[in-house]
Amino acid sequence: MNRAGTTTSVTISELREFAGFTPCEQRYIKRSLDIGLGRQDAFKLWARSDAEVDSIRRQYVAYQDLKPMRAMLREDQGYDIPGEFFARLVRMTALDLGHGRLGGFSAYRFLYERLLGAWSRPWLPGAFCGAAALPQIAPERRKLLLHSISEAAATAPGWSDREPSFYPEWIAKEAA
Repeated sequence: MNRAGTTTSVTISELREFAGFTPCEQRYIKRSLDIGLGRQDAFKLWARSDAEVDSIRRQYVAYQDLKPMRAMLREDQGYDIPGEFFARLVRMTALDLGHGRLGGFSAYRFLYERLLGAWSRPWLPGAFCGAAALPQIAPERRKLLLHSISEAAATAPGWSDREPSFYPEWIAKEAA
């Protein structure tokens, strides 16, 4: 198969994976990508209530760490880069899991691969498990989240360095 065929196959696989998420997860992923990638005004597009305005505001604040995090592991900045990166990643993950809209590791991984890039994959299982185990996550939810990560994902001996190709986004009803 040529490169174009491989890319098409990967994109279709990513589309299928996204289609398998609940509507709530899909909406949260698209909203989060708008915030984290600076694609659109999330308040105008996604806020349906005062609670969502507050949730989006907290997400904007937390996602300010994304830009330095993207550069952190690619550059030697002379300090504990892995520790600093991981601490920021767990904090951001805890916020996203605390919103209660990501039902498990697959939706989380899908989102964070797009927010940070393929190089972040080795860090995602640990950050997910660490954040899911925090006391601010309700015990029953904690149990569901921790059971959502497969043994294979948690103990992978290696990760793909292929960047994601599908970035879901809002489509207005009249455009659809």
